[in-house]
Amino acid sequence: MTLGKTLASATFALTLVAGAASAQQSWQMTTTWPSSLELIEFDKHFVDLANKLAGDEVNIEFFEGGSLVPSGEVFGAVESGTIQAGADWPGYWAGRDPAFSPLATTSSLFNAVDYVNWIQQWGGKEIYNETYGKFGMVYLPYAVTNNESGFHTKEAIRSIDDLQGKRLRVSGLEQGRLLNQLGGSQVSMAGGEIYQSLERGVIDGAEFSTPNVDWSGGFQQVTDYWATPGWHQSASVFGVMINKSAWDSLSAEAQEKLEIAADATMLWSLAFTERRANDAYKKFDEANEITRMDDEALATIQETANAVIEEVACENPSSAKVYLSQLEYLQDYSAWRSASAPFNLGRNPDGPDIEKIRGCAE
Repeated sequence: MTLGKTLASATFALTLVAGAASAQQSWQMTTTWPSSLELIEFDKHFVDLANKLAGDEVNIEFFEGGSLVPSGEVFGAVESGTIQAGADWPGYWAGRDPAFSPLATTSSLFNAVDYVNWIQQWGGKEIYNETYGKFGMVYLPYAVTNNESGFHTKEAIRSIDDLQGKRLRVSGLEQGRLLNQLGGSQVSMAGGEIYQSLERGVIDGAEFSTPNVDWSGGFQQVTDYWATPGWHQSASVFGVMINKSAWDSLSAEAQEKLEIAADATMLWSLAFTERRANDAYKKFDEANEITRMDDEALATIQETANAVIEEVACENPSSAKVYLSQLEYLQDYSAWRSASAPFNLGRNPDGPDIEKIRGCAE
């Protein structure tokens, strides 16, 4: 065999090997959201970008919530490898590990930009993956929303006194305790059950998400009032759980492309939601009466929220570890944020006792 033929044969063999290594995979991905709720737009945007960037190696087929597995079973389906990926709001899994709660939202603490800062530059991304990693998953945070709407009710809530005895749908461990300590009563239910529960008077009011998402849920049709601001959830994070074995089967280049798609989706999600929330606010203003807690009431709520966070953190070392990292970020960022006020990225909250939480962390 001539040298030329030998080299040609070797080149052909290497081409076959490389082609086999980069053969396109097909992934199934679902979400916790039905198509009727705008939160699903985050998931669709990520999948679209991911397929454009990494489609030569992995093609993600997306299914709306409930079409593959019930929404509450998405976590288990990804953990077991039944599906490769599942979009979520981490707080839904707080029963598995309380650390998922502050990874999803905080009461009167982080805003959306705080979450982005913390995730990207202050170690938050590593904490997400450490927490989801306990369950054999990789996590890509890819969406943030700012302050949630607040409570949609049939009777006006203008003060803390108006919360007394109210049965309100609210999700989250800390959020429920906070509401209970303020005199209300937490009722837990899936987002798809809220409309009928309000309509039938099963609950006195409900929170769910940002104004645009709440409008898509039709809450304005079965309530007369909307109480702002959403002190119970000052911001929220969403993302995708990926089965670790599926993730490891990708090349480093494909993994990086999925991470780029997640980062790009996060930036887009903030602007998308703020525009949509702004437009929905105007529609709510015509349909319902919008009320607002005064500064004194919000200060009382902040004090109560701090106490609840300290209590929950000191019951759960894994939760304390997340809160400690978040509070260290707030402490580190506070000087520059104060110096740049009022032309900055939010407020410096008078938050929980960082040393108390440090003592409760693992």
